[in-house]
Amino acid sequence: MPHTDSERPQLDAATRRYLPWVVALAFFMQTLDTTILNTALPGMARDMGENPLRMQSAVVAYLLTVAMLIPASGWLADRFGTRRVFIWAIVLFSLGSLACALAPSLAVLVAARVLQGVGGALLVPVGRLAVLRAFPKDEFLPVMTFIALPGLVGPLLGPALGGFLTQYASWHWIFLINLPVGLIGVLASLRFMPQLSDPAPRAFDWGGFALFSLGLMLLSLALQGFGEHVIGTAVCIVMLVAGLACMMAYWLHAARAPAPLFERALFSIPTYRIGLIGNVFARLGSGATPFLTPMFLQLGLGFSPSVAGLSMIPAVLGAMLTKTLAIRLIRAVGYRRVLVANTLLLGLMIASFAIVDRDTSHTWLAIHLGLFGMVNSLQFTAMNTLTLGDLDARTASSGNSLLSVVMQLSMSLGVATSSAFLLLFSGGARGADGAVLVPAFHATYLAIGAMAALAAFIFYQLRQHEGAADARDTMAQD
Repeated sequence: MPHTDSERPQLDAATRRYLPWVVALAFFMQTLDTTILNTALPGMARDMGENPLRMQSAVVAYLLTVAMLIPASGWLADRFGTRRVFIWAIVLFSLGSLACALAPSLAVLVAARVLQGVGGALLVPVGRLAVLRAFPKDEFLPVMTFIALPGLVGPLLGPALGGFLTQYASWHWIFLINLPVGLIGVLASLRFMPQLSDPAPRAFDWGGFALFSLGLMLLSLALQGFGEHVIGTAVCIVMLVAGLACMMAYWLHAARAPAPLFERALFSIPTYRIGLIGNVFARLGSGATPFLTPMFLQLGLGFSPSVAGLSMIPAVLGAMLTKTLAIRLIRAVGYRRVLVANTLLLGLMIASFAIVDRDTSHTWLAIHLGLFGMVNSLQFTAMNTLTLGDLDARTASSGNSLLSVVMQLSMSLGVATSSAFLLLFSGGARGADGAVLVPAFHATYLAIGAMAALAAFIFYQLRQHEGAADARDTMAQD
């Protein structure tokens, strides 16, 4: 990887101008896809003859696949070149989207989402790597800020677009719209994505990757199995023990490997250690809410898909507003106070959805969702800048990769956990009306709100001035 401006590739004017647009397009594809599906799940369940309360596997499959493959994205780009890997990522994402649209059953949909996740795991990391290598340091931050904008627009459009397509066309179009975007992305990449590679790529820790990925998969499947009761308890216990064994084996492997998948030195950095563990527990609650709320609005409150999608917009607008204020607040008050107070507030905001019922006006619902979006965005910004802020040149790549994995994994577990609670509190009822489901949704919000609030005990372990926000220009990831 080039380290000085003199070693950077010389790009023609057109490539310098349009490369950020190509990467931004990929970012938009990925962020739109993560939000557009949630509003369509009840309609998809109806067409497939499935219980809508059991559709979470379509979400979990994608998130878990992305979490498993993120660590390999940098090595693949080094080995095969950014253009080749980036184009293949778009192609796989598009083929996965087509397979999702054609899926006749939930099992086929889950398999298609795995294929889509393979492409999604490579899109943004490889695109970001190409920009990092192509632009000098003084241009990198403005370019990445431009690329991040579609990441805000995608969640803004996703729920509403998913609702409108489901109601007025069919849910198949939430996947089919990726095909023309993917075609444009491939054609643009052939012209404007540079083929950057490392002539002597580092050795990849395939043994560690296999242990870590297998452990993630087994733990996730075991926890999901406990909640859904679709496989035997004995099988779930075996998978849980096997997953823990793989994780322990990876930890022992990392202590001896010359270049482990994730540096063990990361966990000697207090802010990284606390931030990473806090991310897991806080996102168990906050990561479940974008999945849970569109279903609550449709199945519980009786909203149409389009109205449910539009109702989610205040949460995104609140998140966008807070991004401009978060760093200033952290600098003024400090990480410990912000994270302890805001984590408790986040848990309270999630739990307070239990007071939303069929008599709640659209205005109060919009205010509620807007406030939740503000608190949630502040939480993400504070957690991620705390976690990455004290990394040095040696640990930055490994630390950022592990944080990305944890973010995807914890959101996956949050979706699976909230679905398990919902099935438990509803008695697994199929086709139950809103009057039966509203109390189940309320109890689920209370449970995941309490889970999210527990992360405050983790952030309380920060010392008063740890993570002091002096150089917190680290780009927050959502």
